[in-house]
Amino acid sequence: MRAHDDPTPLAPRTPLNDRLGWLGLRSGQILLVIVLASAVIYGLVQLKLVVIPVLIAIILASALSPVINGLRKRGVAAILATWITLLGGIAVFGGIITLIVFAVRDQWDELFSSASEGIDTLQQFLIDGPIRIDEQQITDARDGVVDFLTSSQFGTGALAGASAVFELITGAVLLVVILFFFLKDGGQIWNFFLSPFKGERLARGRRIGHTSLRVLGGYVRGTAIVAAVDATAIGIGLAILQVPLALPLAVIVFLGAFVPLIGATAAGVLAALVALVASGPVVALIVLIIVVAVNQLEGNFLQPVVMAQSLKLHPLVILVGLTAGTILGGIVGAVLSVPIAAVAWAIAKAWNTPNAPGAIPPKRRVRKR
Repeated sequence: MRAHDDPTPLAPRTPLNDRLGWLGLRSGQILLVIVLASAVIYGLVQLKLVVIPVLIAIILASALSPVINGLRKRGVAAILATWITLLGGIAVFGGIITLIVFAVRDQWDELFSSASEGIDTLQQFLIDGPIRIDEQQITDARDGVVDFLTSSQFGTGALAGASAVFELITGAVLLVVILFFFLKDGGQIWNFFLSPFKGERLARGRRIGHTSLRVLGGYVRGTAIVAAVDATAIGIGLAILQVPLALPLAVIVFLGAFVPLIGATAAGVLAALVALVASGPVVALIVLIIVVAVNQLEGNFLQPVVMAQSLKLHPLVILVGLTAGTILGGIVGAVLSVPIAAVAWAIAKAWNTPNAPGAIPPKRRVRKR
């Protein structure tokens, strides 16, 4: 029988199996996913008093996992290892914060006034300099930045929570309690969530758990190392140039490094503004050169070595994540958005890849002879 004599009838044409129907069906599915994702995000924002401590506890538990695992391997009981890790972490973190506060508490007012004066000096130079810029344009841009920094969107979460003492204390206590249980029973908690799954789905869940732990822990530890190196290098440069307020500026660089791309750069600009007021444009230019050099060394040499596979994201993805995190969670959202995006990307890569970095190697079956 010839091909054109095939008696098999063609499927009847309906609104769902033509090209336009298929496109409409897929568009509806995409819209449904967007609506569900928006509802989930809205709910998480409303429950930020619980969500933020949980996220911070997960990140801190991932960073502290090598300590508690090392103690357990040396025969320390689980509960004792948990208390040693938790109290030691609180002591170290609290000691660092206390040293920073006592070192710079009497210089914040001077730092603020110097930064404001530096902005005014820069604005006057732009108006009267060789490239004349309309004063109204500068004023509008400055007012726009100030309005954003003082807006309710930017202040959501961190600033609003810090203004309410009750929420701040509640969040801190909840963070410590959740962190304790994550350190003590983190593996059991994850296994409980994986208990309904079997076979490949169970293997995927374990793979995702190990990948998330590796990425989050590496990100926090690597970011802390990079921040310390940035702050030390820029602080030494400021001290050599005899720029006043070198210590609080170095502290700001350290804290700003936890916000990728823009944090350390913004802190460096602040240092240049202070140098502009205190020591003139030449020293300010040298400070800018030091900041740019440190950032380049960090991005090209230090970060790839320290961060390893923990943060393999394009700068555009980081920028979009920072913007979304700032809008949804303020300063806390800006800090948490990048590690969350890094974990999401690592999970996407390890979803169907048993041999992904950090995954559990599959067990080899031994043939019986």
